Amino acid sequence: MSFPLLTATAALPALGAVATAAVPAAQRTAAKWLALLVSLATLALAVTVLVRFDPDGERYQLTENHAWIEDFGVRYELGVDGIAVALIALTALLIPFIILAGWHDADPLETGSRRWRPTQGFFALILAVEAMVVISFEATDVFLFYIFFEAMLIPMYFLIGGFGDRAHAHGEEAAATQRSYAAVKFLLYNLAGGLIMLAAVIGLYVAAGNFSLTEIADARAGGTLHMATNTERWLFLGFFFAFAVKAPLWPLHTWLPNAMQEATAPVAVLITAVVDKVGTFAMLRFCLQLFPEASKWATPVVLVLALISIIYGALLAVGQRDIKRLVAYASISHFGFIIMGVFAMTSQGQSGATLYMVNHGISTAALMLVAGFLISRRGSRLIADYGGVQKVAPVLAGTFLIGGLATLSLPGLAPFVSEFLVLVGTFTRYPVIGIIATFGIVLAALYTLVLYQRTMTGPVKPEVSAMPDLRVREVLVVAPLIVLLIFLGVYPKPVTNIIDPAVKQTLSDVHEKDPRPEVEAAK
Repeated sequence: MSFPLLTATAALPALGAVATAAVPAAQRTAAKWLALLVSLATLALAVTVLVRFDPDGERYQLTENHAWIEDFGVRYELGVDGIAVALIALTALLIPFIILAGWHDADPLETGSRRWRPTQGFFALILAVEAMVVISFEATDVFLFYIFFEAMLIPMYFLIGGFGDRAHAHGEEAAATQRSYAAVKFLLYNLAGGLIMLAAVIGLYVAAGNFSLTEIADARAGGTLHMATNTERWLFLGFFFAFAVKAPLWPLHTWLPNAMQEATAPVAVLITAVVDKVGTFAMLRFCLQLFPEASKWATPVVLVLALISIIYGALLAVGQRDIKRLVAYASISHFGFIIMGVFAMTSQGQSGATLYMVNHGISTAALMLVAGFLISRRGSRLIADYGGVQKVAPVLAGTFLIGGLATLSLPGLAPFVSEFLVLVGTFTRYPVIGIIATFGIVLAALYTLVLYQRTMTGPVKPEVSAMPDLRVREVLVVAPLIVLLIFLGVYPKPVTNIIDPAVKQTLSDVHEKDPRPEVEAAK
């Protein structure tokens, strides 16, 4: 039997979470280092998966298939295509930076105080989320995917509600109330989506007789499994609703600004750069493969919702006074672009959407983590409390600017390539949608540049006059992300080479081809 590489990639952070939680309470530093080492080892395994994956080989590789609950047709079935490999690599890459950035976020609030926060628990929960996200990308059994799709809500709930942002203007008691509200709202929204999906998962088993993604997709493609039109559409809606909540897609997005506002900056990155990607990934893997005809049937409505997300998220970002809420609404706009690319049903759109998932994860991590460093120094999330930071902390301001420019998709930085592909892929099939979506770029430039102007330029406010610049640990967090943004902005080929074959296979599942350009014949 070959080494179960996919299982190991998910199991290592899970075991690391248990080990980190078991570290004695007095050994907080040891727990931090253990969590960091486990995350780096997981990154090494993810790189091994990346190296061993052959983009021109079988669709699902490094597969594992074992009996689990035989009476119900549930199997422990894993496999990765190019899309999953890219997102596993992104997840494993970001977790060490999240841990480093949150190095002191779970320290006791006061020396000798009874308000003690379990540092070990904070880092253990981050590793637990990583394990569940990774196996969600690997699972090719629908029921196995569902279990971890739902299970990741539990550690995320405690990370939001138990380890919130300390920069609160109304005291610790009010902060605890707001964190609890944000955590409960996050949990209820996602549980509601999960329960609807559970009904659809059961319906899929009744219709197909098993939970294997590959077997069901092959049977549908081969004509040996037929679903009634209404059955397929209802099942699609059950799956899509859960993924749209996780994504988050308008109007199911309202939990995200609260969660990101109240969470610490590293946990906010974990939410939007890692966990939310499971929703958009699942649209490609499950909605399009399992329900191709229903996906095409729903495309016009989904594209309109994605377009609303793009414009609505960007407009609300323009008017925000809170730095973290601004980044949250910007992410809602960006997820609108991703979903629009998925349902454009073109190879450019879906390649751009997958690349956007990777690039958005890196750019949001860079911007939000630097914003977190800024907020921790001033003790406020309000934009109006800053001014002139670039004069006292030029490295912090410079990295904040690069992260912001990546968010507005400046040419030469990674998100530009993916956003361009999404717009081109959409325009070739739905030109009106593509044209309107470009206004999201204009609004992105507005909210990003206004944010930078109000916080970093102008007279130095007295409250920031003694603000220190980035420390060595913080530079180690931000610098690699900035390098990646520039490298993938100039040379995205290493990622596109991996994802393009998988995208073409997904497009084939829905029986779509790229529209041919209409060129008037020369007379």
